Parts: sequence; structure tokens; C-alpha cells
Amino acid sequence: MKITSHNAADAPQPAVGHAQVVEVSGATRFAYFSGQVPVTRDGAVPGSFAEQSRLIWRNIEAQLAEVGMTLDNVVKATTFLSDRKYAVENRAIRTEVMGARTRALTVIICGLFDEAWLLEIEVVAAA
Repeated sequence: MKITSHNAADAPQPAVGHAQVVEVSGATRFAYFSGQVPVTRDGAVPGSFAEQSRLIWRNIEAQLAEVGMTLDNVVKATTFLSDRKYAVENRAIRTEVMGARTRALTVIICGLFDEAWLLEIEVVAAA
């Protein structure tokens, strides 16, 4: 399988850390992950945005491992933020976690199911 990021020269360029288009070729499996929330296995919700974000990414990695995948297999991430004031911190932590991987990305500012949650992230992966 091959994941290739693209950005058309005659269209707006993306902000740091993502691509406008992610092409997947040679994949035989796709996995669609429900929104992962900032809850530990025992039901605790960390207080800070950074703690919640890093917990969600750890939960994503655990779910990816469950289907034999890693962050390298992620092709699209959608992040739901409870407030736009978290946008810069969200980008920094996502970049820290994803490193040089540039994937398709959407960030939506919205109300979340539980008021204690500051974000929720869903991903699509391919292998």
C-alpha cells in the first residue's frame, strides 16, 4: 500500500501538518474509527486540553493496533473541538504525534456530547 499526499499548485495550500488530498493505492483494507474521546479505560477524563488530546491519540493508537495498523496507516483525521481557543494547541499536539506524516484533515468547532470533553477525534486508516 502507498499513501501519497498532494497539494494542487493552483489551489490554496494547506496549513502545516496536513495535505489537501491524500491518495491511497494498493490498499486491501480500510478501517473507519468512531470518534475517540478523552476518557481513560476506568472512565476518568483529564482536566487539561493537552492531557485530553494526548490521551485520545493514545486511544487511537490502541484501536489501530487492534486491527494491525499504526499511525502510518491513517489517511484522514477529523477533529471536533469544543472551542476554537484550542486550535493552536490542537495543531501542535497533532504535529507532535503525527510527525512528518501529512494526511487529510478537518477541524470542526462544535458542542460535544459530554461538556467535560474538550475534543473528539475520528480517523480513517488503510492497509
